[in-house]
Amino acid sequence: MKRIVSTDAAPAAVGAYSQATTTDDLVFTAGQIPLTPEGDLLDEAAIDVQAQQALENVEAILESSGTSLDNVLKVTVYLDDIDDFEAMDDAYESFFESEPPARSAVGVDELPKGVGVEIEAIATK
Repeated sequence: MKRIVSTDAAPAAVGAYSQATTTDDLVFTAGQIPLTPEGDLLDEAAIDVQAQQALENVEAILESSGTSLDNVLKVTVYLDDIDDFEAMDDAYESFFESEPPARSAVGVDELPKGVGVEIEAIATK
C-alpha cells in the first residue's frame, strides 16, 4: 500500500506532489532542489552548495521514512549545465563515500525555480 511521506526537515512540496511515497519495502523521493526547509532558495550558490542542499533534503526525507542514504539503490541527478558534473560529483561523493548507489546524471535545458541541480532517489527500507 502506498503511503505519503512528509517532514518539516525538508522543504514542503511546492506543487501537486509529495516529498516522497513509500511502500513496505521502497521509498521514492520527489526531486529535491537547493531549497532549505525554511524556504531559502540557493539558486545563486555554486553548484556544489546547491547539490549539498538537495542531498540534505533527500537525506531528511529518507530518514523520516525510516531509512537512510545507506539504503539508496538509485539516484537521478538533473543538471541545467552538464559542465557542472564534476563540481556536483564532489559534493555528491561526500554523501556516498562507500558503496555508492547506481546513478544517472542528465543534462537538461531548465529546472524548477532556475536552480542548477535537482536530485531524486529510490531507497529500500
